[in-house]
This record gives sequence, structure tokens and C-alpha cells, in this order.
Amino acid sequence: MADAEQTLRGKVALVAGGTRGAGRGIAVQLGARGATVYVSGRSTTGKRSEYDRPETIEETAALVTAAGGHGIAVVADHLVPEQVEALVRRIDSEQGRLDVLVNDIWGGELLFEWESTVWEHDLDKGLRLMRLAVDTHAITSHHALPLLLRGPGGLVVEMTDGTAEYNASRYRVSFFYDIAKSAVLRMAFALGHELGPRGATAVALTPGWLRSEMMLEHFGVTEANWRDALEKVPHFGISETPAYVGRAVAALAADPEVSRWNGQSLSSGQLARVYGFTDLDGSRPDAWRYMVEVQDPDRPADTTGYR
Repeated sequence: MADAEQTLRGKVALVAGGTRGAGRGIAVQLGARGATVYVSGRSTTGKRSEYDRPETIEETAALVTAAGGHGIAVVADHLVPEQVEALVRRIDSEQGRLDVLVNDIWGGELLFEWESTVWEHDLDKGLRLMRLAVDTHAITSHHALPLLLRGPGGLVVEMTDGTAEYNASRYRVSFFYDIAKSAVLRMAFALGHELGPRGATAVALTPGWLRSEMMLEHFGVTEANWRDALEKVPHFGISETPAYVGRAVAALAADPEVSRWNGQSLSSGQLARVYGFTDLDGSRPDAWRYMVEVQDPDRPADTTGYR
């Protein structure tokens, strides 16, 4: 690994929703710093979730261990409080502590409809999306935070799409998607008020245009030849690997002064400038600045100065 410093050796993390995408990238990069990482989700070697995709929590846990940490896969549906409670009890029994909680549960890629009004959008899918994106985070925080607060310096990372500044003035995809992502941003703000006085820190974090397994598949490319997609989608040049936002979380978790970020909305590109980490190719994509200055104004795609 490019960053092999074992600065998180002895720390325990839970990446809730760590099966694929950003969750997998975060889990692996925490492992690269030496952390013990519990990876929870519904997609296992024995049963696929409603996504019906091949990635599993067992694979993610194995990648964590291969990176230098200790990965532990635990099956849990984060909409079921009893399963989350059992997960936290297991962490307490086996480790007696929880230092980092990453709320990355999402599950909505197959549910939202682009530019679909609230009256046109499938109601069941819209409500399901909000439950998966919002209720899961609340349920997980409810059960996990007492363990995290048992020791000083705990960190909670609420994963979302878009910074608070960006989302505040822009319509994001659809009514249901917009509300879900904005709600998670507000969760981090609220948790900051509740955790800060108790010695812990909560932040919201967004990756940029993520080259997740599903996104690469959607564009018909792999990580090895992802630039081939630029012919059809030129702005994809600003995209980043899941490892990039993973390194952002690892940097936060290793920062003794992480409380300076409490309650704030952060991005992978922003934190790369502060902490000095890079993506796997050595670049530092700054997707949200690029969105505002290049993509949204409909200027020609050019990542010069943005990665």
C-alpha cells in the first residue's frame, strides 16, 4: 500500500454498509493503517441483497486484512434494530471499544429516478430509498454511539453525496434523493452538537465522482481502462477511486485534532489538500470545485488544476 503507516493499530472501526463502493474503499484504507474493521451489510457469500450484485462483506473483510488490518464481516440489515444491536454487542464483547463509526449505508441506486417529480416518481421506491438512506443511519447511531462514547476521541463519519454548500442551492437528482442526501448532512451537524461536548467528533463526508464497481460497469469500463469512458462522458475525467475517500477517513481517524472538523461537511478533495494524501494514481481530484467551476457552467471538460 502507498500509505503503510500503522497509525490506527489498536483502533476499532465499524463500516456500516461496507460491501462495495465508498464503504469498501474506506474499510480497506482503515485496514491499511492497521485498524480492526468490522464490515457490515446484507450481501454475503451465501445470499445476495436486493442489489443482486457479486460484491460481499466477506470480500471486503479479506481486503482489509490483506491491506494490513483485521477485517471482520458481520451480516446485518441496518433497517432492523435488533440486528444492529446484536452487531454492536458483538463488537463490545470482542473488542470492548469502538473508535470509528462510518455510516455508509445507502442502497438506493436501483430506486431513484432522475429528474422525476415527487408525483411522477414511484412512491414505494422513493419511500424505500429514504428509509435505506436515513433510518439506517439513525438506527446504527442509536445503538453504536454509547460504545463509541465509552472512550475519548471517537469519530463518526456520515457518508453522503455533495457538500452542504453545494447541495444547499442545487436540486439533486429527484425529490427523494435530494431529501435523503440533505438529511444525512444534517445528521452530521446534529451529531456534532450531541457528541462534541462528550469528547467525540461527527462529520459529513462526500466523495467526488466515484469510480465504484457499479459506475465502472455502467460505463462499460474497468479501473484499468476507465479513461476510455471519457469519449462519451468527458467530465468523468475528474472521477476518483473509492480508496481516495477511504484515505480521507483514515486521515481523520488518525488526526489527534480531528475535533476541529466537528459538525462540518467535508469532501475527499478538500481533505486531500489538508492531509496530503493522494488517490491511487498519485493525483488529488477536487471534484466539487470542478463541478462548480467547470461542469455546472457547461464549460469544456478540462481537469487541469483540479487533479
